[in-house]
Amino acid sequence: MAKLLKANGEIINNYKASNLEDYQKAVGGYIQIVNVRTATATPRVLIVNEEGLLYGLRYNENASVLAMIPIVGDALLIDRKELK
Repeated sequence: MAKLLKANGEIINNYKASNLEDYQKAVGGYIQIVNVRTATATPRVLIVNEEGLLYGLRYNENASVLAMIPIVGDALLIDRKELK
């Protein structure tokens, strides 16, 4: 199950997203995949808004810590195996 990391600091667990349309809705536009390191054995990725910087989206501290790079806008954290 996905976890939505909102730019305002809110975290929504068990977010239902299973296809490209769901991913785009969650992040508000075209998507970009960012690899992250987590404490789990399962490889995970962040799905972020590809054009977030161009749109001036808000800095997302939770996603940035996971990615170890600045992330803006809402981000979706999912297991790599769920990516379709």
